[in-house]
Amino acid sequence: MQTETKQDVMNCSHFINGEYVQSTNGKTFENVNPATEEVLGNIAEGGKEEVDQAVSVARKALKGEWANMPLRKRSNIIRKIGDLILERKDELARLESLDTGKPLWLSTNVDIDRAANNFYFFADYMTSVGTEAYEQDDLAIHYAIRRPVGVVGLINPWNLPLFLMTWKLAPALAAGNTAVMKPSEVTPITATILGQICKDAGVPDGVVNMVHGFGDTGAALSSHEDVDAIAFTGETVTGTEIMKAAAPTLKKLSFELGGKNPNVIFADADMEDMIETTVRSSFINQGEVCLCGSRIYVERPIYDEFLERFSAKAKELVVGDPFDADTKVGALVSEEHYNKVLGYLDIAKEEGGTFLTGGKAAEGFDKGFFVEPTIITGLGKDSRCVREEIFGPVVTVVPFDTEEEVLEQVNDTHYGLSASLWTSNVKRATGFSRQIEAGIVWVNTWFLRDLRTPFGGMKHSGIGREGGAHSFDFYSELTNITLKM
Repeated sequence: MQTETKQDVMNCSHFINGEYVQSTNGKTFENVNPATEEVLGNIAEGGKEEVDQAVSVARKALKGEWANMPLRKRSNIIRKIGDLILERKDELARLESLDTGKPLWLSTNVDIDRAANNFYFFADYMTSVGTEAYEQDDLAIHYAIRRPVGVVGLINPWNLPLFLMTWKLAPALAAGNTAVMKPSEVTPITATILGQICKDAGVPDGVVNMVHGFGDTGAALSSHEDVDAIAFTGETVTGTEIMKAAAPTLKKLSFELGGKNPNVIFADADMEDMIETTVRSSFINQGEVCLCGSRIYVERPIYDEFLERFSAKAKELVVGDPFDADTKVGALVSEEHYNKVLGYLDIAKEEGGTFLTGGKAAEGFDKGFFVEPTIITGLGKDSRCVREEIFGPVVTVVPFDTEEEVLEQVNDTHYGLSASLWTSNVKRATGFSRQIEAGIVWVNTWFLRDLRTPFGGMKHSGIGREGGAHSFDFYSELTNITLKM
């Protein structure tokens, strides 16, 4: 296998055993800028052979320097990864926007900062993690020890490439594991750079590895007999395929999957705060966030006022060049996804929907995958656009009259990732929130996170939880030791 001494940030190679390497067969594929449709670079296309190589060195590294490293030293290295991400913040933000089509201000102020903070949080958290101990009368003492789960496969989506990869890698390393990462083939650049950042921070060779490729590459990683766990963020259908591939070897699985998240707005909500936040929760990152509130339910007394004010704000959003400071909505991530979103707009028309804004590709662009922020009314609860995940700058708005009515609609879905609730009634806020079938419920806010809290979905939106102790439980195994008195 050909070894490269330096990584070309646009022409991404695999990262195996501390080196950037090409595929053995030399295969590559093109990476396209979604805002211009220009080719950014060529990406090494890996398969079973590259996955085998990466898993082999990761397995070996489990028993090496990393396994015997003092806790505080490992913590310092993990913290250093965060430092190096911030040292390269401007570069990483620029590359993230080139790769994804998202506005530069968003990459700069959200993606890169949060990526670094994931390492800072787990560098601190890992030094305070304890286990259980029980004294059984005068017979015995029972105590648990925590060990790494082993080699973990980290499979990542394209909407938040660096941020979500670090959300998995940071706790995996903090718990002492080694990793093989598989970034999305659509957005490979910043994740590839993360390999060198880890090496520069002092992570021993073989601990962090990366293989690029398509579904067959992910399948090879998911089914590999020497991979002990798979953490995946992405859409639900892919999650079911990973589960099938992992089943014969009984791997631990952590899935954060699709969502069709409700945003329930009662008439007593703070209108100003709610409108501003709802615009953000509907259209930020072009609506390509698993937590976006794409099903909006508004109590009838304020329905007309909401539509008027919400539509006016949506029309003010500038769609355009990700590197223009005025841009609020950039390009969708790929031509395939762009066509999918436009297809749902056609479905909405067929189903009798009314477009208050948008409803079509953004005008004025000869190249790029731009779609106008779209607000749809008049669709029934069984409409595909109400029930299926579109994952673009598209929301539906439905009026309601009673709590019972809207609760039934909110829970009438096979998704269960997140929900938002707007009301000034504390009793309603607590009682209604408890009845929503979702892993996360925000009351009078959205996307406010504390990394200690459980993050994840129920139903078809995921398996397990991430964050704080929940991440450590996934990335470690407990052994109970019984010592007879």
